[in-house]
Amino acid sequence: MDVNILGIVAGFLTSIAMIPQLIKVIKEKNVEDLSWVMILVLICGLSLWVWYGFIQNELPIILSNAFAVLVNLTLFICYLSFRKKS
Repeated sequence: MDVNILGIVAGFLTSIAMIPQLIKVIKEKNVEDLSWVMILVLICGLSLWVWYGFIQNELPIILSNAFAVLVNLTLFICYLSFRKKS
């Protein structure tokens, strides 16, 4: 198997992993079960992967993790918008 195909498939799958959660949050406008700390840690980790991808000049790493950053940033924005203020 070509190692680039492996990287692209792995990156694609991890990039879309949070999309079902994002869709559910947008439909239900309920974020009570989400951990904002987990989302922020994930965004930081994914951002570091993007940086690493630039350093290594690896387009699959850059694209897949940049997409995942966008998905998770959107999820975090939804969290801030839909949380119940006490």
